Amino acid sequence: MLTDLSRQTSHLHDATLIAAGGPPVATVGAAPGNDRAALLWHWIATNHFFNSSLWAEEDLARRTTVSDTEIAKNKRAIDKYNQARNDATERVDEILLTELGLVDAASAQTDSPVAKVPPNARLNSETAGSIIDRMSIMALKIHAMRAQTQRTDVDDSHRQSSAVKLDKLLQQRSDLGACLDALIADTQAGKAYFKVYRQFKMYNDPRFNPALVAERAASQGQA
Repeated sequence: MLTDLSRQTSHLHDATLIAAGGPPVATVGAAPGNDRAALLWHWIATNHFFNSSLWAEEDLARRTTVSDTEIAKNKRAIDKYNQARNDATERVDEILLTELGLVDAASAQTDSPVAKVPPNARLNSETAGSIIDRMSIMALKIHAMRAQTQRTDVDDSHRQSSAVKLDKLLQQRSDLGACLDALIADTQAGKAYFKVYRQFKMYNDPRFNPALVAERAASQGQA
């Protein structure tokens, strides 16, 4: 399940982008049963789907010849996809930490997961799930930059400068992958651990966003 995780993750990211012809990638089906390996890849793919959907919406949100209403729709979609992307990242961490024996399985999906810390292990500030999330974004950048190197409506200097940027992006993703594999290896050896970090995106929650709370209060006062 954890062997060669970075390479397999990059392959999934790239293959789905190629199959879709660019972002967004195809939607992910229903989550499988209790097979942790299948669940892990389901949530890695889900995270990539929402990152790719975010990417497509961010492009649309930069349009200058459409109505403000259209841009507002893009912004709302961006908020929705960003929340879902973070939720998927947390699912990835829950599964990995359970597999690694670093979290109490019964508490893994609660707001207060109980960490099981090996003696003398260092706490890694970045989680494995967050690295995988960053690798997804890197895959999107790589796909988009590679397309720039293949354009026929631009001059050679554009393609050449894009090729330089593409090489740098590939190196950056390789570095991220090496960090992911090293973190997994260190946790397996009892040298490191990470935790499930809840993002608590308050601006998306009508119970916590003060602007939405005020809107609701005003509407109830008018009722």
